[in-house]
Amino acid sequence: MIDAWDPAGEGVLRLPSGLLVRGRGLSRAEPPGPAPTFALYLLGSQPPEVAWEYRWVRWRDFGLPADRAATAEALREAWRRAGSDRVEVACAGGLGRTGTALACLAVLDGVDPREAVAYVRANYNPRAVETPGQRRFVARFE
Repeated sequence: MIDAWDPAGEGVLRLPSGLLVRGRGLSRAEPPGPAPTFALYLLGSQPPEVAWEYRWVRWRDFGLPADRAATAEALREAWRRAGSDRVEVACAGGLGRTGTALACLAVLDGVDPREAVAYVRANYNPRAVETPGQRRFVARFE
């Protein structure tokens, strides 16, 4: 197992189980500290090349993922890998798509889908999950 994220690090969300996942916006500089070992990038176009393994989910800004089944599979992979990898979830701004994905990870970690957005807003960023559609996506996620 590798060293985990610093739980006090910038953008690091601690899930109820203790798993740590870093959320961030790719439009900002990479935070200090270790690099991810796996990332889930939620973007409308191909992400930039990085030195670590990543998975890309096509997801336009302020919208919902183009392929919901593939997105659910990618989220499950990120959640599983958070037990042994430094997992980063990122979109351009780090709030809407990233917040939505983090809320879905919280659901996978045992948070009630109706409470997951509030959990992420309280523990990651108060502005996370930006649209009613994104909130519905989390509420219906299983």
